[in-house]
Amino acid sequence: MRTIVLPHWVGLAKPSGDVALGLGVVMLVAVLVVPLPPWLLDVGLALSITASVLVLMVSLFMHRPLDFTAFPTVLLLATLLRLALNVATTRAILTSGHEGEQAAGAVISAFGGFLMGGDVLVGLIVFAILLVVNFVVVTKGSGRIAEVAARFSLDAMPGKQMAIDADLSAGIITEAEARTRRKELEEESSFYGAMDGAAKFVRGDAIAGLVTTFINLLAGIAIGTLRHGLPFGEAVATFSFLTVGDGLVGQIPALLVSVAAGIVVTKGGVEGRADKALALQLGGAKPLALAAGAAGFMALLPGMPMLPFLGLAGAAAWLAREQWRADRRKEAEAAAPPPAPSEPPPADALKMDLLRLELGYGLLSLAAGDAPRLSEQIRALRRTTAQEMGFVLPSVRIQDNLQLPPDTYVVRVKEIEAGRGVLKPPLHLAIDPSGNPPPIQGERVQEPSFGLPAAWIEESRREEALALGCTVVDSAGVLATHLTEIVRDTMPELLSFAETQKLLDELPPEHRRLVSDLIPAQASMGTVQRVLQALLAERVSIRDLPTILEGIQEAAAIGTRSLPGIVATVRARLARQISDAARAPHGAIPIVSLAAEWERDFAESLVGPGEEKQLAMAPSRLSDFMAALRAAFDAASAQGEPAVLVCSGGIRAHVRAVVERFRPQTVVLAHAEIHPRARIRTVGTVAG
Repeated sequence: MRTIVLPHWVGLAKPSGDVALGLGVVMLVAVLVVPLPPWLLDVGLALSITASVLVLMVSLFMHRPLDFTAFPTVLLLATLLRLALNVATTRAILTSGHEGEQAAGAVISAFGGFLMGGDVLVGLIVFAILLVVNFVVVTKGSGRIAEVAARFSLDAMPGKQMAIDADLSAGIITEAEARTRRKELEEESSFYGAMDGAAKFVRGDAIAGLVTTFINLLAGIAIGTLRHGLPFGEAVATFSFLTVGDGLVGQIPALLVSVAAGIVVTKGGVEGRADKALALQLGGAKPLALAAGAAGFMALLPGMPMLPFLGLAGAAAWLAREQWRADRRKEAEAAAPPPAPSEPPPADALKMDLLRLELGYGLLSLAAGDAPRLSEQIRALRRTTAQEMGFVLPSVRIQDNLQLPPDTYVVRVKEIEAGRGVLKPPLHLAIDPSGNPPPIQGERVQEPSFGLPAAWIEESRREEALALGCTVVDSAGVLATHLTEIVRDTMPELLSFAETQKLLDELPPEHRRLVSDLIPAQASMGTVQRVLQALLAERVSIRDLPTILEGIQEAAAIGTRSLPGIVATVRARLARQISDAARAPHGAIPIVSLAAEWERDFAESLVGPGEEKQLAMAPSRLSDFMAALRAAFDAASAQGEPAVLVCSGGIRAHVRAVVERFRPQTVVLAHAEIHPRARIRTVGTVAG
């Protein structure tokens, strides 16, 4: 058997879909200037009628308008096809119409003979009626609906976007669902805007059909009598026949597409296929019964044909009876006691909410109503946390808890209570920033986030409290502040393995090589997660993730395996960021240094092999250190300096472990973590 090798250009004979569409549009434009033989006109007209029926059926069976987003483009192409065929048939009628009724093809001849029935005047009148129905009734109505729908869709778009953001911040939907809803919203707006413009295609098509009809009739009679010498009566009969046939062949597809456009734009608020929607909304028992009675009454009127009205009355009465029985069955099923709830699958019982906010019933107004301030606060919290700490918080699920007192809320992290508080909406909470009880009359309480003395006051006394130097916060703000502090404290727990993987997957493409080189050859995903958790535990932002990965890679290259050693290397890499975060408003870093005696005592108290050293300092000595540290920082605070503690890198992790027990907000830095260009200012020393 001999193998036949085809030339390379043979593969181009089968164009792809986009090339085929382009060639089709070019052919439609060519039809406007190239004469077509009658048989090719028949093919084009048959294609136009079939395509119009297809468009109508798709519009009837679609569930919602967005299922047919290509309709404006289809409408444009269908209009272009009909206009091209109108020009081609007009050319054929004017050039060959004197030859007889078959001059413009068999399709036009068949439609002309069917519509006219041998009477030219009847054919013209019927054609004019079809034109008016299409142009005045269907096209004008659908165009107006498309215009109003586009306007209302654009006006409602901001509100819908805010609703999506509120659902996302409340944890009702996920990020993927929010993106899907936003995409559907954009598609809906674009679709109705395109439909508003596409309706003009149908209107212009109807006008073009009217113009070509008059041209075919008047110009055809003139050409037939003056140029070809036909008798006037024969010219009128021939060209009227062809004109009516051509007009009907063009108007029927145009009418079908106009009806399809009307169905699409009028289906904006209806879900499901058109037949089901009509049956559901028109098939009520009472409307059918009244319609049956009206038809029966019409049958009894003198002169009215009894049989049609009686038949319709009987059919409507039978449908009303069946619908009434169906309604009774539904009511009986609804009245029946609900079945015992089945036991949820074991897998559902294992699911837990990472962040959950439980509200007493008296606080539900904060998360609902026309202006849910709480949802806005949570959304702002997630955005701020992502910008400042480089970590996107999981969705916060908000739910009511009838077991709580009405004015109480509880914040749970992984189903464990992490904090609770009491709110008094619509009262405001007045707080004195100095830490003293606020100098204003009100219900004395403690602020839930930091335990400061505060007072609940009426909104009318807000200006008075501000004038006295107090900070005034509404109930939603108090809850949001408490939630923010809880999130900052528990952020390491919220950074799961899956969230770590997500952060790495969302790195820009130029950093993907760094990830592939580091994981798993030099460090595992678990190691990266623990390093990020250690940074977040000291409120160090992980937004500069590439630098953190480079630090882990550097620690692996020098053989560092312990977590404190890797974290120390990473923190040294982040020296500029850490120094900037510790800088005071005056531009310098206020530091409290560790005396040489404490440096020596901590270094000598480290026991254990290699990188596994542990702190073994005597309890009495630790108590002395705590007292000296507290005194040094109290003195710095009296000067208004938000100081940080600085020590050597070898003991920093162990000093931090001691300090966080009684001063968790105190920042502990190693000398290597202060950037060389950072300005420092010594405000105290932890004396030995």
